Amino acid sequence: MHFPDDSLSRLDGRWLLLLVLGGLAIWRLAIAALMPVTQDEAYYFDWARALAWGYFDHPPGVALLGLGVRLEPGSVFMARLGGLLAGLATLVVLERFYRHCGLTDIRDRTLALMLAGATLAGIASGVITTPDSVLALTWALALHEAERALAVDPRRWITAGIAIGLGLLGKYTMFLIGPVLLLAILGANWRSLLTRWPYLGAGVALLVFAPNLIWNAQNDWLTLGFQFGHGFATEIGGAVAPEAATIEQSGPETSGERAASLLEYVGVQIALWGLIALPILLAPWLGRRETGAATPCSMSDSRLTLPGRTLLLAASLFPLGFFALVALISDVEANWPAMYLLGAAPLAALWLRRVRRWAWMAALANLALATFYVIHAVTVALPLPDSHNRILRETHGFAELAEIAAGLDAPVYADRYQLTAMLRFYRPDLAATSQWPGLSRPSEYLRGRIAPRIDLQTVTTPFWLLTRFGAPPQIPGFSLTTERRLFDCPGQPLSEGRESPCRRPLHRWSLYRYKRDGAR
Repeated sequence: MHFPDDSLSRLDGRWLLLLVLGGLAIWRLAIAALMPVTQDEAYYFDWARALAWGYFDHPPGVALLGLGVRLEPGSVFMARLGGLLAGLATLVVLERFYRHCGLTDIRDRTLALMLAGATLAGIASGVITTPDSVLALTWALALHEAERALAVDPRRWITAGIAIGLGLLGKYTMFLIGPVLLLAILGANWRSLLTRWPYLGAGVALLVFAPNLIWNAQNDWLTLGFQFGHGFATEIGGAVAPEAATIEQSGPETSGERAASLLEYVGVQIALWGLIALPILLAPWLGRRETGAATPCSMSDSRLTLPGRTLLLAASLFPLGFFALVALISDVEANWPAMYLLGAAPLAALWLRRVRRWAWMAALANLALATFYVIHAVTVALPLPDSHNRILRETHGFAELAEIAAGLDAPVYADRYQLTAMLRFYRPDLAATSQWPGLSRPSEYLRGRIAPRIDLQTVTTPFWLLTRFGAPPQIPGFSLTTERRLFDCPGQPLSEGRESPCRRPLHRWSLYRYKRDGAR
């Protein structure tokens, strides 16, 4: 059968698009099955066993993604299945959104999807189940529906509002979509503000989000208070436990510290692109070398629609600018503004139009490096310095530690919520294991909803405390009877003794056995 040149090009482009979507999905499935559970993931998966409208650290969306843990307790892949499906849905929604924005050339659209999925943030949120997995999907949905509302049917502000409400149930950072959409309306069709539809959409968003607001009101504004204090370096209190009810943070104070904090923020956001940052920064030079053109393609010759262009620019620039201001008063974690990448990816694809080959190589190299890093998490095969072994510190040794804890002769508790979560994930039968109050930052465990809350007045039997402390914590009313030290060395099973068998163990854990004073 003979195809005209343009039809053949479209056919080949569709196959490339399907290859990218399918390839990213399969790659994520393989990595999710291979990579051990991370500590925060184990914590969120514990929430999935006790669903609620809110938790100490976040709203409930991430718990819903982890419902697979109920189907096969202890299975990392099943626990991550909801997050993997959300990641695939995000790519599908983005493909439609980018097409509506004016990326009619399927090569531009396919590259944009590849860039969105191959940034460090896209790789992490597509495999590891976190609140960012919910945020990415609902952010993409809200942008898609907002574009349709501006370009086709203003009633789509209702569905945009539903997406926003669901996003707020996943992560409070979703509130930034409000100013983004307002800027897009002002830039594309300010008369929309004279109609009822944007306001109805805002009302629907509030209605969908209302259950979490009601839950917060009934729980001393626990989650909102924690997140506000965490993000803006303030002191907060909460209805958790009197032993651990305050979090103190400090941000940059002098003008020099503020400038350094801002520069660090900019550097981290560039680093989120991984190797893709290189062709982006070098595109003018690479384009001149490849085609003789003075500059890469600009948006002016890209056929972006007016609603699409304003949405992409607002969704890229506003989150970056907002958290740049936050960086002046507080530390900003790398993932907080990461949703800007979903709007920036198609703009980057247009910027890289004349150097696509370099962009594809950089994106594939990001995926290859991530693959090697995950293989390293399982095999400890790479000779990485200790400063680059975060993946091992996040995942290594905890399964063996849980087996040891399960074999102890008394109940076991942990000083940190991460240790508690890992024990309960790998050994679901440790249902009584919880976080001992007053030793580290508070968490959902101190509320007694997902695990038994420890009441110091009612603990009469001996117990074990798992901690990273080098010395046994002083617990009023209890005396230390037994001490065990465990060392987790890269590529080795857990060892017990007084000294570590390796120079730089990944973890030094101590097990302390206590009994009530006066008890036999």
